[in-house]
Amino acid sequence: MRVFLTGANGFIGGAVAVALVAAGHRVRGLVRDKAKAEMVTAYGVEAVIGTLDNAALLQAEARVADAVVNAASSDHRGAVDALITAMSGSGKSFIHSSGISIVADLAMGEPSERIYYEATPVEPLAERAARVAIDRLVLAAPGIRSIVLCNAMVYGHALGPPAESVQIPALVRQAKASGVVRYVGRGLNRWSNVHIADVAAIYVLALTKARASTFGEEALGEIARAIAARLDLGAAQSWSAEEAIAAWGRNLAALSLGSNSRVRGRAAIELGWSPTQRSVTHWIANEIV
Repeated sequence: MRVFLTGANGFIGGAVAVALVAAGHRVRGLVRDKAKAEMVTAYGVEAVIGTLDNAALLQAEARVADAVVNAASSDHRGAVDALITAMSGSGKSFIHSSGISIVADLAMGEPSERIYYEATPVEPLAERAARVAIDRLVLAAPGIRSIVLCNAMVYGHALGPPAESVQIPALVRQAKASGVVRYVGRGLNRWSNVHIADVAAIYVLALTKARASTFGEEALGEIARAIAARLDLGAAQSWSAEEAIAAWGRNLAALSLGSNSRVRGRAAIELGWSPTQRSVTHWIANEIV
């Protein structure tokens, strides 16, 4: 299958590209410049130099591809509009990458018992309303086999070109810089999490079968304590909401490291997806450097 993939040098996009190539697909990957083009070419990807703002390029690639995977941005409405326009009525598969921060709360370290399933109605915070609108636009696109994958807290080392995820690297950088690992409030908030290899596997399955997602889960305080133990930095310590926002910014502190985002998926199991990595704290204890 000929697959056009955006974000080919990113943490998720790079891993998906490698997995698709390994599965026998021909992948053309969007990258920003020549240097990144050389990086993805080394992994068997045919580089396409451009940006999400180049609608004509996106549409040209989408028209000649058998399927499209958007792994570059969850929030670029223009790129999604362009791809849908090019694919409308074709019956082709379009996988759009979203994220489970669409169900995040403003707990700032406090726990929540709420768990979201595929059919659970989503009422996002104002900061994620535009993202949810894009997700719904993709799912309603006419004549397209649309799939929205909501990625959780993704962890692991890059499987493609050098790249990293968001949450855990942010915690590690702050810890190394200050000598103290921090978590927000009481650190009892929980996020579902999934290893990057398992993320790549579900994209490959979803491309030919259906949509899906299911994840492990951990409290952010426990993740912080695992980082502290791995880096031998002493006990992890709490930050108030104000301190966390000042250090990490509101988006990372409130909508990610301080929030709850707990999801469960049943459709992935029906696809035959069987995650091989289920413990983010085990991964931290053995692989973070």
